[in-house]
Amino acid sequence: MKKVQTQDAPQAIGPYSQAVQVGSLLFTSGQIPLTPDGKLVEGDVRAQTRQVLANLEAVLKAAGATLNDVIKTTVFIKDMNEFAQVNEVYGEIFGEHKPARSCVEVARLPKDVRVEIECIARIPD
Repeated sequence: MKKVQTQDAPQAIGPYSQAVQVGSLLFTSGQIPLTPDGKLVEGDVRAQTRQVLANLEAVLKAAGATLNDVIKTTVFIKDMNEFAQVNEVYGEIFGEHKPARSCVEVARLPKDVRVEIECIARIPD
């Protein structure tokens, strides 16, 4: 098991790793809309989703992968009424690549953000 760490995504705010690689699989921790220097992205759920996906992309890059290597994501949103806006940005960023996905509404997320996303990806040979 190998820990993955990058300065291009926010540092863990607890006792966990940004991601862990096991063989050719990468398991990321949930990313929230913090900038790499730890500032919370204010604004609507679209702006927060863009930052979350940028953070995931940075962690993937640190492991030698891209968004096209993502196998599955789990999306946690604070308000299911914002699903369409999250989905719109998610679709823009992932484009034609459509990994498996789960999406659940949760009562509360760290720092009271509106969205958090984690993923499982494969590390290319």
